[in-house]
Amino acid sequence: MENSPSFLEGVGRGRMGRIVMGKLAMDIDLLKGIEELVQREKIRTGVILSGIGALQKATFRNLKIMPLDLKVEKHHRLYLELEQPMEIVSLTGWIATKEDGEAEIHAHFSASTVIDERVVTLGGHLTSGALTSVKVVVVIAIIEDTNIRAGLDPRLNQFDVTFYDSLKTYI
Repeated sequence: MENSPSFLEGVGRGRMGRIVMGKLAMDIDLLKGIEELVQREKIRTGVILSGIGALQKATFRNLKIMPLDLKVEKHHRLYLELEQPMEIVSLTGWIATKEDGEAEIHAHFSASTVIDERVVTLGGHLTSGALTSVKVVVVIAIIEDTNIRAGLDPRLNQFDVTFYDSLKTYI
């Protein structure tokens, strides 16, 4: 087994700390609301366990083509903007602190809505512009005593989780 290739690029560890539940105001940007919750509760590392509620507007961002060099730019993505009632059916992601002390939030979401008299569910990367409607609640689990951080992955030219130990940095 020692000579077999690893399927892991790294492993982060920590201790599950407190759980934070925040009810967001109506008519605000969902991502900015999560950012405020993270700042207010001084969350350095965590996992977005869930989110539920309604949106009045959202932009679904998805990859339409993966460039050969893996460096995704805006023209590789599709942005679908909807302005109509939607129900959040899933919200998940991670939170990690960058070298400058700022929190990096990487989240994905799914929302259902009615299009042509049919219920459809769409999903993608959470970007600015998703506006809350009623009863939006976000639950975050805080990870303490951890080796998890956020850092720039040079292969992708994007922030990703990184894992540190005393001998080596893993991407």
